[in-house]
Amino acid sequence: MSPVTGSMVIYLLSGWLGSRFPGVDFMSHDNGHLLEVMFGWRGNPHWGPFHLLSTVLIFAGFWLLSAAWRVLYHAQRRHELATAGPYARIRHPQYVGFVIIMFGFLLQWPTLLTLLMFPILVWIYSRLALHEEADMLAQFGERYQSYRQHTPAFIPGKGQTQHH
Repeated sequence: MSPVTGSMVIYLLSGWLGSRFPGVDFMSHDNGHLLEVMFGWRGNPHWGPFHLLSTVLIFAGFWLLSAAWRVLYHAQRRHELATAGPYARIRHPQYVGFVIIMFGFLLQWPTLLTLLMFPILVWIYSRLALHEEADMLAQFGERYQSYRQHTPAFIPGKGQTQHH
């Protein structure tokens, strides 16, 4: 989301925001960080709790994405199933990484468009994961079925069974 688009959304909501938060200039860059303003945190929003959490989430998402792609790249070159690194804990770390990054940006600069698009993109990634699972089952058969039974799709530890 560009600052220009965010500013347009703020402009369209300026009447409602102005009545709810009198004395706040929502057209200034700092006040474009709506969560800090709405919770009453004054000062530089780039050091506010939402912005700091956002930064941590964005870096964590990129780290997960990078770690997953490295494992996936090497597994694909060997025509093997990716089960190491992040894939040892969840089946779709690349999609989880994307969602973490998107959520981080949503915290940093929430707009109507990002609020609308976030659940749509999460749904799209979940659908991609289902299609990917069908492909992996066709390619790796029983080995993927066993991996799927022992490794949760998106949340580590959720529904995970013990290896026997």
